[in-house]
Amino acid sequence: MHSPFDLDDPASYRQWREKKLDGAPRRIEDILVPLDDPRALTATELDALLQRCSIANMAVYTSNTVGNADKEIPRRLGTQLGLHRLDSHWLTDDDAISPISVTGAEQRGERKEFIPYTDKPIRWHTDGYYNLPERTVRGLILHCVQSAASGGENQLLDHEIAYILLRDENPDYIRALSQADAMIIPPRMDDSGVARAAQPGAVFSVDGEGYLHMRYTARTISIEWRTDAATQAAVAALTRLLATPTAWTLHGRLEPGMGLVCNNVLHDRSGFTETPEKRRLLYRARYHERVAPRDAPAAG
Repeated sequence: MHSPFDLDDPASYRQWREKKLDGAPRRIEDILVPLDDPRALTATELDALLQRCSIANMAVYTSNTVGNADKEIPRRLGTQLGLHRLDSHWLTDDDAISPISVTGAEQRGERKEFIPYTDKPIRWHTDGYYNLPERTVRGLILHCVQSAASGGENQLLDHEIAYILLRDENPDYIRALSQADAMIIPPRMDDSGVARAAQPGAVFSVDGEGYLHMRYTARTISIEWRTDAATQAAVAALTRLLATPTAWTLHGRLEPGMGLVCNNVLHDRSGFTETPEKRRLLYRARYHERVAPRDAPAAG
């Protein structure tokens, strides 16, 4: 089969690239979908979300759920989009949905060590980059219950656009970042020893259905890159690409009732400031499957 992600098939790549760039959004408004209740989508709302995800791998929604802290909002939304297998890990709640907020006395203490549960900025990444291959995070929902008093903005970049920009600059960058041990996450230790083994993996890979997946973090600690010259050059090029907004880098902030649905695109978060009245709370649901293709039955 022909694949645009095969470095030995430039014709398929050129055809896919042209179509991708022709339709790629350049403003956050281009992927915005107004919803009434994400828990019960209309056919028109569902199609609009699937259409944005099919073009840009992401959609941002508004909804009439301002002030509603129901965790069923992201869960039931995900089910309608063909997202069923939640990624549960040691920092999620028992329902596998994580409340992303600044950790206080009422929160689980182990979360305090991890940046998402602080008010600090988070650099470019895709979610679950430390997971085992069989637990790859392909889908992601972020639902905003409350935004911060200031800050907490996001940048979003479709990983397929990042692939194009890197491949156009030098196909060898893609070749290097597709190696099975291009990026290694060292083991996580706890009081009992190794809590999670080291996780090597590629930055770019293609799944069994032919979709491109990206596994990446811009963190410089607790990350080990292959030391060969080709990989180091590719990492430097990717770092440089993400340091300057591209024409396809989208900017915005999730406000109450808003959310992001995506195929685990690249994203970051600026630092933020809270007040007693405005304490930032998002629900994060990670999934092992992608958002359903637009031509597939999604609701379940």
